[in-house]
Amino acid sequence: MNGSSDALRKPTIRDVAAVAGVSHGTVSRVINGGHWVSAEARAAVEAAIRETGYTANHAARSLATGRSGSIAFLLTEPQHLLFADPTFALLLRGATEALARKGMTLVLLIADSADERANVERYVRAGHVDGVLLISSHESNPLLASLISAGVPTVCSGVPLGDRAHVPTVSVDEAASAREMTRYLIDRGHEHIAVITGPDDTPGGRYRLLGFREVMGDRFDPDLVEQDVYSSEAGAAAMTRLLERQPDIDAVFAASDVMAVGAIAAIRRSGRRVPEDVAVAGFDDSGLAETHDPPLTTMRQPWADISATMVEMVLDVIGGTTRTSVVLPTTLVARDSA
Repeated sequence: MNGSSDALRKPTIRDVAAVAGVSHGTVSRVINGGHWVSAEARAAVEAAIRETGYTANHAARSLATGRSGSIAFLLTEPQHLLFADPTFALLLRGATEALARKGMTLVLLIADSADERANVERYVRAGHVDGVLLISSHESNPLLASLISAGVPTVCSGVPLGDRAHVPTVSVDEAASAREMTRYLIDRGHEHIAVITGPDDTPGGRYRLLGFREVMGDRFDPDLVEQDVYSSEAGAAAMTRLLERQPDIDAVFAASDVMAVGAIAAIRRSGRRVPEDVAVAGFDDSGLAETHDPPLTTMRQPWADISATMVEMVLDVIGGTTRTSVVLPTTLVARDSA
């Protein structure tokens, strides 16, 4: 009878400590991510956890530590873009993997409408998550300011317009990346270069256009500029308008790969060829670029590094460490479209 009871009993911290040959306090520090544990003791505890099948009582841990053990992945875009734009899926997967290595959970939150924002604010302020990874930000969206005022540990993907001094960010140099791609197109002999960029109230939309304009200099033509949302449909519509205004366009820089794909479709519908008649360059290298026909020339963002760095930063902020913003490098990847 006793043997049956022992077999059904869930292993405890003391069981793990006995197998590892350490104190139960050491086991507790390992489980809760604390410091002051040697590498040897940590390895012994982790092996003992696997051997005993111990699982932490997260409800009890939350009561004891005041933490939920979860981080929010907060997207302030329409829900369909989570599936239509592969960049969000890449960031989501990277953040999930990085947190899993810490024994933590990622909670997906979407806040595009006013009702969604209000619901997210209530949820976050109630302490259901320990911190927030803000994946997209619009200058007019009040959510970031609300998170800051509530003291919620927050890290942004991309440099937000407005409250940038109050929150650490992980970004690429949008303007410098756009300058590099624009010079690439010029160096290949293109003279009538258009740009399709994102909304002006987003850092990508504003600074990628700025970089393009800086390199074009006196050759910059407002009639060769279109701004719209980051989608294939928007890219196609923008390219159609550009070709109607300026039929002699011989290259276009689209500020996202999904926009570039839409632009290529519109170029082909007009009877032109890519890249023979119009070269097309994108931005992101989200996986879509490599598999498209033709494969896209694009600016590669280091997605795995962005996700991992954001997770590292938000955990530091939660732990009380002040973090400064990080700028990661992009890489120009030349393929058949340009």
